[in-house]
Amino acid sequence: MDRLEGIKIFVRVVDSGSFSAVARELGTGQPAISKQVAALEEYLGAQLLMRTSRSLSLTEAGRDFYESAVRLISDLEAAESRVGSGQASPSGVVRVSAAPAFSRLYVVPQLPAFRVRYPKVVVESLVSERTSNLVEEGIDLAIRNGALADSSLIARKIGEFALVAVASADYLERRGVPKRPSDLDRHDGVIFVSRDGPRPWTFASRTGVVSHQAAASFRSNDGEQLRAAVLAGLGITQAPYWLFAADMRAGTVRRILRDHEPARIPISAVRPASRRQPGKVAAFVDFLAELLAETDD
Repeated sequence: MDRLEGIKIFVRVVDSGSFSAVARELGTGQPAISKQVAALEEYLGAQLLMRTSRSLSLTEAGRDFYESAVRLISDLEAAESRVGSGQASPSGVVRVSAAPAFSRLYVVPQLPAFRVRYPKVVVESLVSERTSNLVEEGIDLAIRNGALADSSLIARKIGEFALVAVASADYLERRGVPKRPSDLDRHDGVIFVSRDGPRPWTFASRTGVVSHQAAASFRSNDGEQLRAAVLAGLGITQAPYWLFAADMRAGTVRRILRDHEPARIPISAVRPASRRQPGKVAAFVDFLAELLAETDD
């Protein structure tokens, strides 16, 4: 048995609360992970984990060993980092969860520049509109918009974006340009819909934030379909600036109601709470922060 590897696996199992989550993260089967922990217990001559069909819990010996193992691994990683600093570039796979449209339209086109800087890092993009469980799914990093509620995650704000109301130039020529949110009652809406139903638009006013539920000509839970609908002239939508940035630069889409835009939305990079952020993840987060800092809106 590789004792150090067994200790690392044991710590990962405790942190995630699942043999299967660690197996997915390492690209192996659950029996192999269970075998590693069992071999470690046999070597130590003590049971570390209480296993049931639904949960895992530490024994008293396991709790004591876990605390020592965490310190051991942390010290080892810190030593490796000191020795390798300035001599070896980050390497390995960074598994990143992000919304599909943000990943395809905003992140992926910039990855050639990241590859030039960090040729040994492979970005694995896992797109989903739902909120992923980073530990259970073995995800290193998630890009999330808006306020964060999960205190078990370590978050870093890497940017922000404006929430803009837009429509195609052709649509506005046909239907006119709304000057205030109340004018939207005479227009068609391209609406994002979630499991909770159609998402209302929000605007700033002298009395605070106001909501507007537009009459829909088209609804979708996919950002790129909303963009396609706007480009086809189906109506007005409210969406993140980055979704229509290229279209606004080209003049095919126009930004409207700028004086009524709500507060900008934060973009955060979140990761599971851990002892140390791997260099490959830190490099990618820094790259995203640089990318977002170059954006006007």
